[in-house]
Amino acid sequence: MQRESYPFVEDSFSRFPSQSNIYGLCQAGEQQLLAATLKGKVVCFRYQELQQKVRPVAREVQFTYIPVDAEIVSIDAFNKSPPKRGLVVGITFIKDSGDKATPFLNIYCDYEPGSEFNLESIAQSCLNLELQFTPFQLYHTEVQCTDGGRETVFLLSGHDQRIHLYMENASLHQFEEQPVEKLFPELQELPSNVLWLDMLSIAGGRRLSAFGCQNGCVGLALVNQTGPELLQTWRVQFDSPISTVLLFPLSSSPKSSRLNAEEGEETEGYNLLITSTIEMAVVYRDVQERGLSCSTCLSESDQWDAVLCALVIDLDFDGQKEVLLGTYGQELLCYKFQPTGSGHEQFQLQWRRSFKSPLLSITYLDLTGDGLKELAVLTLKGLHILQHSLASTAELLLVRLAQKVSTLKGSRELQPEPSSERDPAVELEASTHTSS
Repeated sequence: MQRESYPFVEDSFSRFPSQSNIYGLCQAGEQQLLAATLKGKVVCFRYQELQQKVRPVAREVQFTYIPVDAEIVSIDAFNKSPPKRGLVVGITFIKDSGDKATPFLNIYCDYEPGSEFNLESIAQSCLNLELQFTPFQLYHTEVQCTDGGRETVFLLSGHDQRIHLYMENASLHQFEEQPVEKLFPELQELPSNVLWLDMLSIAGGRRLSAFGCQNGCVGLALVNQTGPELLQTWRVQFDSPISTVLLFPLSSSPKSSRLNAEEGEETEGYNLLITSTIEMAVVYRDVQERGLSCSTCLSESDQWDAVLCALVIDLDFDGQKEVLLGTYGQELLCYKFQPTGSGHEQFQLQWRRSFKSPLLSITYLDLTGDGLKELAVLTLKGLHILQHSLASTAELLLVRLAQKVSTLKGSRELQPEPSSERDPAVELEASTHTSS
């Protein structure tokens, strides 16, 4: 393990008035985050230009119809699929009225032209839905509609062993619950309460869907979105509750820093990362072809208590993604995919970084708008923003530019230079026209 390869420096830390949970962080728009705390508070984090400097700002957003005694369970947000416009925010919470606890789902969306992306206006436009189940993860995904268009919908898992689908009714300007089998046949007859859900659209109009359950069961399905039609399903059983399932593409072999698009093209397989509360994290390779038959364990991933969150991103800009795991044991772990000469594949631990409280959620986005993404880490105490080291990033950029210049020079040298002598026939024709 190489501790010196840790690529981030901490830019800011925002302490919250109360703790959050694993469902408490989401991206809202291009350059801002929403973090929910258990005691009914929602904090918006973004960077703003103040006194000619870009500074981090964390402020509370007053979302309507969330009582002061409410306990927020989950939050999610998405931009509507084109040609529709607008930001939609969903918040689930439980209101403790003394005699009983009542769960709710609030969906915020402003239909007033000019206010579709204004968070302050959106927070005042609420659809309040009382739930008959305890909510867990609130998740959004884009689906293909019968008319050929695209629609982004909410999926909400609950303790009733079901997934609930919420779609927008454009004519009524509100969201309504629809039968989940209408668009997601793979989410029927679930074996237990679903704690985490993930979906990925792949070529040919198909979809990969994965869910992880409280009883340790993981389900994977391949779906033809036209219909929709369930093509194939797989199941695997773990010995502890599943904390995360994450579908992601990964090249079959690491790519060097390639500069030409033609060289960079390489067939990618789709993979499934599974983390549980006790066991080691596991990656199943090429799931659309092999299902759940080819697995690789992430060694030492069970050494720092339960893994609560995960992310797959290219941190070192080499074209090959890394796996990040956040643990209740206050560690952020980074794994790199390494094929071996014997044909075996493994993920090696590259580095780890300690925090002062358990890690609950992580996401990767460009908060400052400079083209370089930041890593947001939600912990039990608050939100950490980690930035790439500018020195190492600038050094890498200079190396890439030098390689690009060298490549361009090499291709130019291979091209034949135009002849400086003119064709005699052309000379004769030109002199004839001049005489005329």
